[in-house]
Amino acid sequence: MVSRVLVGMDDSEMAAEALRYALDVHAGSDITVLTVVGVPSPMMGEATAIAMAEDPQAKAEEVAEPVLDRARELAAERDVDIDTMVGAGHPARTIVNRADEFDVVVLGSHGGSVSDRLVIGNVADTVFKRSPVPVTVVR
Repeated sequence: MVSRVLVGMDDSEMAAEALRYALDVHAGSDITVLTVVGVPSPMMGEATAIAMAEDPQAKAEEVAEPVLDRARELAAERDVDIDTMVGAGHPARTIVNRADEFDVVVLGSHGGSVSDRLVIGNVADTVFKRSPVPVTVVR
């Protein structure tokens, strides 16, 4: 029985589909949405802004808020309460490091821009290969 579900979410439509899937298939389970900010990129813009902030955690939460707001809206459409978490750094590593607290991880098959995927790799593929719990990849 799946009682705790971790959904990795960014601002992509595939991530929204992953959350919809989790809400439908794992109805009745505790669902937590994790969004990761400060993703490494060639210009290091977001990561640098977070690291240089007076309160890095507050800045990370500010950057993550639009994604988490969307997650809450999707859950509210199904009259479900979800938990949310903000991670910082590399998405795949952050998700894998938290996965053992859950019964299953649900991810969209891809997200972000093409250039982001070239630089940081395919998050879903990495999580699928390294997660200590089962992973469902939604497309």
